[in-house]
Amino acid sequence: MIKRIFSTFAALAVVLAFLAPAPLSAQGLRLVRDAEIETTIRIYATPLFQAAGLSPQSVRIFLVNDDSLNAFVTTGNRMFINTGLLIKAESPLAAIGVIAHETGHMAGGHVAIRGQSIENAQSTIIASYLLGIGAALATGRGEAASAIISGGQDVALKGFLGYSRSQESAADQAGIRLLEATKLSPQGLLDFMGVLRGQEVLLATSQDPYLRTHPLTQERISFLENAVAASPYKDSPPPEELVRLHERVRAKLIGFLWPISRVFQSYPEDDNSLESRYARSIAHYREAELDIALPLINGLIDENPDDPYFHELKGQMLYENARGAEAIPAFQMAADLLPDSPQLRFALAQAQIEANTPELDQRALENLTFTLRSEPNNSSAWRLSAIAYGRSGDTGMTALALSEAALARGRARESLQHARRAVKILPKDTPSSLRAQDIEGLAERLVEKQDR
Repeated sequence: MIKRIFSTFAALAVVLAFLAPAPLSAQGLRLVRDAEIETTIRIYATPLFQAAGLSPQSVRIFLVNDDSLNAFVTTGNRMFINTGLLIKAESPLAAIGVIAHETGHMAGGHVAIRGQSIENAQSTIIASYLLGIGAALATGRGEAASAIISGGQDVALKGFLGYSRSQESAADQAGIRLLEATKLSPQGLLDFMGVLRGQEVLLATSQDPYLRTHPLTQERISFLENAVAASPYKDSPPPEELVRLHERVRAKLIGFLWPISRVFQSYPEDDNSLESRYARSIAHYREAELDIALPLINGLIDENPDDPYFHELKGQMLYENARGAEAIPAFQMAADLLPDSPQLRFALAQAQIEANTPELDQRALENLTFTLRSEPNNSSAWRLSAIAYGRSGDTGMTALALSEAALARGRARESLQHARRAVKILPKDTPSSLRAQDIEGLAERLVEKQDR
């Protein structure tokens, strides 16, 4: 069973450290990482989670590289949001409205009901798909994970992720309550549903997946219209700070994901706004035109010297163009401005490891250790740690880090091999030795399951 699950997932190497711009199969799920966008979504979602009585730390949010309108939640309080939804949501209220609705599903226990279905269907493709997502999430910055399913299995998955009309109505009601609790207008949620309503006459294959898994009825539309009319916040514009964050998110996604010609159509050179220069700097970077991209990002840094994400982008531009020594100060500034970001610390560690000096290797280990406290299944961070330990001659920790990396990627046999080596080398009864023994036992059990 485990063997079949992991055989459906493959890590995809990408050219860009942010996203892979390659076309995505309609039958795949590609997860991407970006510190700025994930932080913005957290700013949107945290007040909603708190109003729903959910611990924000218990909800894991993932960004899906797909230009269609979709968002969904699965067991384990996992929320998935498509890049297409964020781009097409012209107001932050639309994105926040969808998040409020999905939070309503979590708070209403609808996901728990589906979780029971997984337990009752361990041999089905649905169980394999959702359990296998755990392996896909092990990748770190600069990687994407793809979950491929066949056409028939895709139909099963859509049915599994779908909700009943009563659950959709309950989530709408909860979403409205959450929006009012956070003093935000529900107009964005109604506008989003209006877009979906316009697709109802289309063939199912042409509809956005959100419509296919979240049945839309006139009763739901009427409820939302009445809720908007009755809301004391119906005419309240979104806070300026949320608008600013949303425009940056859209510009960044468009800059990385859209064809270059469309980027420049949306953000022409005579548009000197921050978001336009941001998108164009990314587009020129994608075209390897650093002579244009760097002045644009440097101009944004001059105007906003305390913005960590501009420094991060500059570091990425330099790092991806074989200018690692120049990238380190930019990544360092980003990490200094936002020291609690595991992704920024990981980006800095990558450049430090590439420099290949004992001093920077030690600093990289410190940054990687910080990253792994927040993301213990980040296989890329473990792999870089193994390189740093290996250079210092610490063979025991090298073996342990390689074992962790393999385990995070679902490679049980490889993990077992490295764990056994670590157990032999590491000093007895130390935390590292005990961890190696734990991995050895876990990997042995996984291998046994694979062999059944």
